[in-house]
Amino acid sequence: MYRTQFCNDICDKHIDSTVQLAGWVDVVRDHGGVKFIDLRDYTGVAQVVVHDEELLKNVNRETVISVSGIVRKRDPETVNEKIDTGYVELVADSLQVLGKSRNMIPFEVKNSHQSKDELRLKYRYLDLRNPRNHEKLVMRSKIIGYMRKKMEEKNFLDMQTPILTASSPEGARDFLVPSRKHPGKFYALPQAPQQFKQLLMVSGFDRYYQIAPCFRDEDARADRSPGEFYQLDFEMAFATQEEVLDICEDVMYDTFAAFTDKRITPKPFRRITYAESMMKYGSDKPDLRNPLIICDLTEFFADVEFPAFRGKPVRGIVADCQGKSKKFFEDSLKFATSAEVGLGGLGYITLRDGEFLGPIAKFLSDAKKAEVIELTGVKEGETLFFICDDKKDDTEKKAGHIRTWLAGENQLDLIKDDAFEFCFIVDFPMFEVDEETGDTIFTHNPFSMPQGGMEALEGPDPTEVLAYQYDLVCNGIELASGAVRNHDIDIMKKAFEIAGYSEEELKSRFNALYTAFQYGAPPHAGMAPGIDRTVMLLTGDEKILEIIAFPLNGNAQDLMLGAPSEVTNQQLEDVHLLGNSNALAARGGASSGGRARSEKRATFSNAQQLNQLSLTDEEEAQMQGIFEMMKAHEEGLKDISTEDVEEMIYVMPMTNVLREDVRKQNFSREALLEGAPERSEDSWQVPRLVK
Repeated sequence: MYRTQFCNDICDKHIDSTVQLAGWVDVVRDHGGVKFIDLRDYTGVAQVVVHDEELLKNVNRETVISVSGIVRKRDPETVNEKIDTGYVELVADSLQVLGKSRNMIPFEVKNSHQSKDELRLKYRYLDLRNPRNHEKLVMRSKIIGYMRKKMEEKNFLDMQTPILTASSPEGARDFLVPSRKHPGKFYALPQAPQQFKQLLMVSGFDRYYQIAPCFRDEDARADRSPGEFYQLDFEMAFATQEEVLDICEDVMYDTFAAFTDKRITPKPFRRITYAESMMKYGSDKPDLRNPLIICDLTEFFADVEFPAFRGKPVRGIVADCQGKSKKFFEDSLKFATSAEVGLGGLGYITLRDGEFLGPIAKFLSDAKKAEVIELTGVKEGETLFFICDDKKDDTEKKAGHIRTWLAGENQLDLIKDDAFEFCFIVDFPMFEVDEETGDTIFTHNPFSMPQGGMEALEGPDPTEVLAYQYDLVCNGIELASGAVRNHDIDIMKKAFEIAGYSEEELKSRFNALYTAFQYGAPPHAGMAPGIDRTVMLLTGDEKILEIIAFPLNGNAQDLMLGAPSEVTNQQLEDVHLLGNSNALAARGGASSGGRARSEKRATFSNAQQLNQLSLTDEEEAQMQGIFEMMKAHEEGLKDISTEDVEEMIYVMPMTNVLREDVRKQNFSREALLEGAPERSEDSWQVPRLVK
């Protein structure tokens, strides 16, 4: 037996009793003949008193030990109220080393947050010993367990869907897995269990859920981990949009109520249409803690002789900027014209003593001034900011940026971190026009049911079609997405036709759904709250890596295990990516040119991996051109004859002009010791750096 109690469990009732603890040595303190160990396990810290120094032989920080002794009450002057066990201590009579810490610790465990993320991720197993980090993962486990309980109370079945599946256009790049048994073909890791959960509904399972791993080859963000993430994925047969929202609302409200003391939006959560959200907040994931509201002033400026706004969409934001210096307004203009926002300027007027001040005020008649007060509700001392751009969508998004900036901590400081403000965003557009190609494409999930069914799809403008799509938003973070699914094959064919897919393409890419829907598919709908983002909100962390056990870094690398990693030629041959059986080369054409192109791609890919580069498609094309040029120069060097050239050690004649390296004692030991602030016998004495 290694322990009879956990470290944090010893208390008054154990006084004068013999107990055995096990854990990691957090710190060793020397108090002149008596040494103290702060012993740490996953529950907390206990103080161990060691009178026999022999027991501490081979014991240093982060060594794993088992220690037995008698629990004593601490003297009043030694009580530590900062820890739960601060009133007692264990007086050791035996100690066993279970796991020696043999290397220098790269950072102090309890202060690991002060280290760079890259170092923390490389030694993540040490970083997770930090009680703060440890507690977050414990909390994550409890949150997931609570969610499972809530779903099962609502009669959902926990069902697992495949990890190895077919590539599907979900909106992000797939992670591909080459097949050994089927040369030239690939599995894809699922971006979401989308098709499988729909097929479960067709199979007659009424309510499904799982804590689903999802894999997307996309860049990292503060609230998005690259590579993989987890979501509470659920689907319901014979369900309407409102029924799905009710389930999501119940589960998420109860989960947040169970794990936070902050105020939570009462049920039911607000339903805000996409159009309203973009108009009022400039975003489809609004932070409702921000009290600033955007208003539409396009019609107001239609008859105002101000050239910059004429014939363009205009938005206004009223903010109380009283007491703000001239620099504040200069900074607001600087932010508005930055690359992040991209406005040409930022106009504003301030109502002071009943009069509007500002460059735009002179363009407003008395009647228009009264009208703008009526429209915006601007009050004495407040400022009305104007945002204008060429396109409606761009104007709304840029107004959203200004709204967020104004409310920021370093500006008006309007957002208080004492609440979780939830809302549902509903009625998303089903289609949009790709600005680069002009093609009509799906805005969100291609499997969504259009509002109005076939009749809506047969209208003149696909971008006017709304879908039964919805998001759950909390404090400006998209926490969940979902939709009522398109279960009617004729409507599905029409929707995909609008997005540029032929029926044959639909059959080919989504054959299982296409075929299954021919056998009677029930109406069904679902949603998927993100686990990682939920935990991040509840722990109050700003970086998602803090609440994932072993996250990738921002460059999608596992610094601890070294992934992505090189593999052997044999492994590549096994999956037909190397040698004469190279399936990728075959896909590029049967000619030697196809194989050459494949080899070039492979060479460049290896160089990218070795140098830990992450390049855009454009940068990759440029670098491939440079590689090919270097290869051409290399081939040119082979044609140069060197037969009549004398062999050389150096390209140019070289002579050693440096003196011989001779050891010389410049200072005596005693002379060096004379300059020491403190001496210990014949050595310098310096302050202890590690306690």
